[in-house]
Amino acid sequence: MTTTETPGTLQRILDYSSRADPYPLYAELRRTPVARQENGSYVISTYRELTDILHNPHLSSDIRNLARPMAMAQGETTPAFINMDPPEHDRLRRMAMRHFGPPHTPGLVTGLEPALSATVGTLIDDFAGKEQIDLVDDFAYPFPVTVICRLLGVPREDEPRFRLWVNDIIDSIDYDPETDPKEKLEKGVQARKDLRQYLGGLVAERHAHPADDLLSQLANDDGPDGRMTDEEIISTANLLLIAGHETTVNLITNGMLTLLRHPEVLQRLRDEPGLLVPLVEELLRYEPPVHIIPWRAAYSDISVGDTVIPKGSQIMLMLASGSRDPDRFREPDRFDPDRRDNQHLGFGSGIHLCFGGPLARRETQIALGELVRRLDGPRLVTDPPPYRRSPILRGPIHLHIEQSGG
Repeated sequence: MTTTETPGTLQRILDYSSRADPYPLYAELRRTPVARQENGSYVISTYRELTDILHNPHLSSDIRNLARPMAMAQGETTPAFINMDPPEHDRLRRMAMRHFGPPHTPGLVTGLEPALSATVGTLIDDFAGKEQIDLVDDFAYPFPVTVICRLLGVPREDEPRFRLWVNDIIDSIDYDPETDPKEKLEKGVQARKDLRQYLGGLVAERHAHPADDLLSQLANDDGPDGRMTDEEIISTANLLLIAGHETTVNLITNGMLTLLRHPEVLQRLRDEPGLLVPLVEELLRYEPPVHIIPWRAAYSDISVGDTVIPKGSQIMLMLASGSRDPDRFREPDRFDPDRRDNQHLGFGSGIHLCFGGPLARRETQIALGELVRRLDGPRLVTDPPPYRRSPILRGPIHLHIEQSGG
């Protein structure tokens, strides 16, 4: 393996014109598994090299370890633990996981299932009489916001305000200074500030009056690692909200798009509901919600294959490319819900493996199962659909579907 500069391929992947189908460009990129760019950064695109570096203790998620440090996202004061390194990362992740999933809270996701099913059912009920629906605006977008409000303990009367903040924050993620009005970015920054202030008020209230929700548990837990500060609780809630919301929206939307492009699999899912679990795993490999980790840093010189990445270098991880690597997956460009040994990179790998993955999986399983069961002869209106601008969190911005019984 040799390190060569391949700026053209990466630029084409990042260009919006490739958003609908970046996979042929990923194949081109994999010819050089570790590719140095003109600006001194490195792009890693093959499965073996990606998994190796994701488990390398010399890989840093802290922007301060870059030779040319990046600014923290506007509107943030304390980074979430996803942007920290051990031991602080490990401490905060353990504290969050005590209340979010196994082994300490194994029943969290299953306990939410009645609420998940009820929310999905209500949203699909609203499709009645419509010849055409937008799966994003009418379903995939509001669903995870409703779930996260219930999980965190946001009062029902505050949900509309909460949703507006989320909309502005998500919208600002795709901000393009060349084409978008500055107001789009400013609204996102203000929404982050307003949301943090609101969450801070909820945390203070939960200190005084604990309830049966995640914020109460985080605010009042004195576990083996001590107690989170209020700023750490707010950053953790923000991480769960923003990362979890966008991931789930894209996974559901990409999933329905893939099923409509593979009608034989859609019909099979109607006949075999038990197919849902492996099907969602295949979706995470085939059409993942997160395509790129845009930066990591090298604590020190890191050897990846035959390439030495110098200390302080910015590293870009092409997760979606690794999950289509033919050296790891047989017929990687075929959607196969019966695929075995499907150790995809849809939720990353290593110490930063997505801690909200179990919830996103179950949300998607329930959502797709009910959509397939209840939609009457669904058909795509436009293929490919329009995509969000982001090459990192990739998914349609709208997905218009016609149904026969509308």
